[in-house]
Amino acid sequence: MLQPPMAGPQLPYITADVAGIGGRTRSTEDDFCVDEEPAYAPSGSGDHVYARIEKRGLTTSDAVRALAAHLGCPPNDVGSAGLKDKRAVTTQWLSFPPPLTTEAVAAADIEGVRVLEVSRHENKLRTGHLRGNHFRLVIRDTSMPAAQAAAFAGQVLDALARSPGSPNWYGAQRFGRNGDNARIGRALVTGERLDRRPPRGRQRRLFISAYQSELFNRYLRRRIDDGLYRSVLAGDLLQKRSGGMFECTEPEVDQARLDDGELAPTGPMFGSKMRAPSPETPAFARERSVLEEESLEPSSFRPLGKLALGARRPIGVPLGDVAASAVADGDDNAVEVRFSLPAGAYATAVLREIIKPDDDQSL
Repeated sequence: MLQPPMAGPQLPYITADVAGIGGRTRSTEDDFCVDEEPAYAPSGSGDHVYARIEKRGLTTSDAVRALAAHLGCPPNDVGSAGLKDKRAVTTQWLSFPPPLTTEAVAAADIEGVRVLEVSRHENKLRTGHLRGNHFRLVIRDTSMPAAQAAAFAGQVLDALARSPGSPNWYGAQRFGRNGDNARIGRALVTGERLDRRPPRGRQRRLFISAYQSELFNRYLRRRIDDGLYRSVLAGDLLQKRSGGMFECTEPEVDQARLDDGELAPTGPMFGSKMRAPSPETPAFARERSVLEEESLEPSSFRPLGKLALGARRPIGVPLGDVAASAVADGDDNAVEVRFSLPAGAYATAVLREIIKPDDDQSL
């Protein structure tokens, strides 16, 4: 039978010594602004039209479908580097296939979408072709005057900017509206009987990934609880910020590099081919203990094939361009925060440290 959901305790805070300011986000779409930073600028020549758009109240998929219908091209031929929130004002680049012209794309008139600039490039824009995102977020109804809240928010942002950065949690959205995605994913890994029709295709991948994500969060939670978030352990698989991964054999040497922001420890996204620390090292023991609690081995993921090969994930992500200030719009209890994150990182992981909500689902 399927095991009970792995609810787990509230995730810990890196900045537990700084008071949370409370408040709420996304009161309006203008309170959540995201500006995508592309991995490269369009070259100015080529068959594909690149367009930087601003969208409001739409998902990226919504915007792509609307633009494709307006321009008369298949939605699957439109390229995007990443997906952006619906309840927000966001900018991002899209690519459109030939024979569309820059003039046609620039003139597109779609409710909720503005075309800000157009250019050309040689290839279609692909998922992941972005460097990161810049955030400007407003937190309203804080539990203290705005000036004090801004000071506390600034302290949190400064602390998170220290290496290895903001904890790389998987957010609540990863685990589904009812929080049971990981529970279903566990049953798929262990072969336990489900009380629902077995998922297929993309949904099956989503559930398995949710279980891997829950185990990563569990590993990271314990590393923080044990005071090892900003420490290097023998056997740690360390990710260089410039790329490449290696195993730590000299913790004293690599600790200095961690402190300087050159690298970050990684945690396990368990799978049949995940690279693991060398046996007999402290890092190996910490990771293996998470699997043993689940009565699993790396080979337990093998029957799932490509759906659960496994990977490494940095335990922290660099935070840049940090700032916090009181909002000057007549609201006595509102704060604006700014920061940048690399691609794939969750802004909610930063917001939860600032707000310290009773329930992460509220973010």
